[in-house]
Amino acid sequence: MVFRYSLEDSTRKTEGAGCESPVTNNVQGCVMLQLPKSYDEDFGMSQRNGKEMHTPMLKKNKPIIMASSGANQNGQAPDDSFLPGLTDDAALDVLAWSSRSDYPNLACLNKKFKSLIGSGYLYKLRRRLGVIEHWVYLACILMPWEAFDPFGQRWMRLPRMPCDECFTYADKESLAVGTELLVFGRELSGFAIWMYSLLTRDWARCPLMNLPRCLFGSSSLGEVAIVAGGSDKNGRVLKSAELYNSELGVWQTLPDMTVARKLCSGFFLDGKFYVIGGMSSHTARLTCGDEYDMETRTWRRVENMYPVSDAGREPAMCSPPLVAVVNNQLYSADQATNEVKKYDKINNSWTIVKRLPVRADSSNGWGLAFKACGNSLLVIGGHRGPEGEVIVLHAWNPNYGNQDWNVLSVRERAGAFVYNCAVMGC
Repeated sequence: MVFRYSLEDSTRKTEGAGCESPVTNNVQGCVMLQLPKSYDEDFGMSQRNGKEMHTPMLKKNKPIIMASSGANQNGQAPDDSFLPGLTDDAALDVLAWSSRSDYPNLACLNKKFKSLIGSGYLYKLRRRLGVIEHWVYLACILMPWEAFDPFGQRWMRLPRMPCDECFTYADKESLAVGTELLVFGRELSGFAIWMYSLLTRDWARCPLMNLPRCLFGSSSLGEVAIVAGGSDKNGRVLKSAELYNSELGVWQTLPDMTVARKLCSGFFLDGKFYVIGGMSSHTARLTCGDEYDMETRTWRRVENMYPVSDAGREPAMCSPPLVAVVNNQLYSADQATNEVKKYDKINNSWTIVKRLPVRADSSNGWGLAFKACGNSLLVIGGHRGPEGEVIVLHAWNPNYGNQDWNVLSVRERAGAFVYNCAVMGC
């Protein structure tokens, strides 16, 4: 067993994440783990059918305290500890700091480790310690959902989604929140949401929104996510918004935005949720933004927050804005000029900082992913070469200034079009 530590900066945030395992490491079933009594107090085992939308607060007390004799307060023998020679509270800290790519292998050791990994306790402990690993989830034209660990440089295939053919071939949207990957789409019976859980390493149905929709803007912050705008089943453009709590598994309706919009993009910046771009009708493109304050539960319009640079193009043909937030700074990938731009919060303006490593104008921004992954920006796109179609992951850390894009990975035989992409940090 190898524990890997990744120190990208002094805040000790680990790059590369996820609990997925190769197919050979798929572990089924569940055995209850006798966690310490302080577990309920630490992490608030909340009911998933509640309507109160809050995230459980964490206390600083350790889960298990060993007596000097080597046995814990429950009389547990030393050889029954997670790691021989360490108290359980120290062992849990070590496991929380270790790479999550090791978790599936740990779950195969014995029932105690399997229950620990499946309980979600370590993920809550990681949040308390400030340990974050980011994994990239992709669905491309020639492959099912796969996960990529940037730190371990490893690709892993997720189990096949048990959806119907309509959902498989229809347009979909994705969102990573907490330890869940949500995929939104349509089945024969209507809108549907499938959820991949890091805890179970399998797919399950996620509860539908109060007002199901598509073509919305969305983003997540920890264990909560906000979905805003979009179109309903009748094609009506929406101004409503909803909040999803992944720990409770419920949706909560939020106040309406200042304007209805679809084909928009969402992100969190300075602790607030924003929606920019999109269209208010089939022909009217929006340049304003909507800012939502989670404390006051109010929206504020921000005029000219996302000016249109490709006015000569058919608005309905362009993708939603390609935006990403790194180190609390907003960046966009311009679909018309193939440039990366940075948002000036004070002057409400954009400046060019870098060229994109791929062309976004050839397909009006579709088939290209522009995401934040830790301290880096990711550009993920397809490439057709003499050996076939491949997906290339480019990374650039804005802190390094004019440094060139780094080719993070090349996925062969994956097609040349990125249908869905999400980055999960936990």
